[in-house]
Amino acid sequence: MHAFQQKPLTQWLQSHPLLNPIIAHQEVYWFNPGLRQFAEVVDALPLGTAEIREAADRLQRFAPYIAQTFPDTADNGGLIESPLVKIPKAQQALETLYGLSLPGTLMLKCDSHLPISGSIKARGGIYEVLKHAETLALDAGLLSLDDDYRGLATPACRNFFTEHSIVVGSTGNLGLSIGIMGAQLGFKVCVHMSADARQWKKDLLRSKGVIVVEHPDDYSKAVEQGRLEAQQTPRCHFIDDENSQDLFLGYSVAAQRLKQQLHEQGIVVDNEHPLFVYLPCGVGGGPGGVAFGLKQIFGDQVHCFFAEPTHSPCMLVGMYTGLHDQVSVQELGIDNKTCADGLAVGRPSAFVGRLMTPLLDGIYTLEDDTLYRLLALLNDSEEITLEPSALAGLPGMVRLVAEDGLQYLEQKGLSDKLDRATHIAWATDGNMVPEQERSHYYETGKALLSA
Repeated sequence: MHAFQQKPLTQWLQSHPLLNPIIAHQEVYWFNPGLRQFAEVVDALPLGTAEIREAADRLQRFAPYIAQTFPDTADNGGLIESPLVKIPKAQQALETLYGLSLPGTLMLKCDSHLPISGSIKARGGIYEVLKHAETLALDAGLLSLDDDYRGLATPACRNFFTEHSIVVGSTGNLGLSIGIMGAQLGFKVCVHMSADARQWKKDLLRSKGVIVVEHPDDYSKAVEQGRLEAQQTPRCHFIDDENSQDLFLGYSVAAQRLKQQLHEQGIVVDNEHPLFVYLPCGVGGGPGGVAFGLKQIFGDQVHCFFAEPTHSPCMLVGMYTGLHDQVSVQELGIDNKTCADGLAVGRPSAFVGRLMTPLLDGIYTLEDDTLYRLLALLNDSEEITLEPSALAGLPGMVRLVAEDGLQYLEQKGLSDKLDRATHIAWATDGNMVPEQERSHYYETGKALLSA
């Protein structure tokens, strides 16, 4: 029996009153009472800058191979990276939509346009595949750390990798990143897809030679079935989206890259120029890894928020109750059905929730209709098209200047610094969406905006 089930729901509602609007699918903003000064907790964290640097170095070793096998990365030297762009027209459109003044500078981190698989999962998913391939090749004597990693594309290496399997459970985007890179290296890849996964993602994976197993259940069931298959398959590596430190570290490298992009654009981050980052959240690995990396670099000068659908607020429920993976949204009567398929997760990562407890500023939720409206707004104002899940970070600065947010800003001594602040909405996916589906998303959002 999970800890949540050890006492009646009525008792939970009394002790944790925010559960009432959460269960009613209302949009809420939760500010984390467990947040601590970074200096107080950094020495106790199980991971740190050394592990992030090791991950960055590994990606650098693979860069020549990636540039050769994925030509769209060649101009960037084989690094899988996305643009950071200012979106002033969208900021103005948000002011008009919400009737609020939004001081500071709003930017979009376009992981929606990452090479190879078109989502933030290209960071963590591809990194774990590469690390596994490197480990196998080193152990087999096919590779040394000083070699040119383009040698991994030779028939000898590909034939070696065909003897090994990779299995993962996914709502779609993680499966894409792992399937595309795994198949490119030569692995046998099997992706267990939840019912939320889009058909085009399944079709794309199958076109790459990846085995796709479809489940009528949600994400947690797909992960469970993937784990069982991996346990029964010789020479098989299971990529555990719920608990993997390798995935987490792959995402964390983004923070180093972002620091460089901010510097190149002359954007200062310090006590007088705070940085706010809003990250769409499913199981938690992607946003957790990015936020963790940012805290390592900027400490208390960066303020990180997760954003979840009102029908899939698993990280909020887990962190707010302190139960983490010992409670699911379904146990609260929430259906975990959302247009934001990449965020359709009912039970959060225990690893990420606990690790981020002293580091995360807060979590807010959004209705599906809000995501659709914001999708159309961004398209109309900046001509940028995303998947609905990728819009979750866009209204973060709006929520911050609402009533509850103003109290938080006052408590943190940030109220008089907003005009010098930088706000980054992390766009997690959308560049690979087929045109027909893209048009449907836009028309849905446009109709809601006009209503």
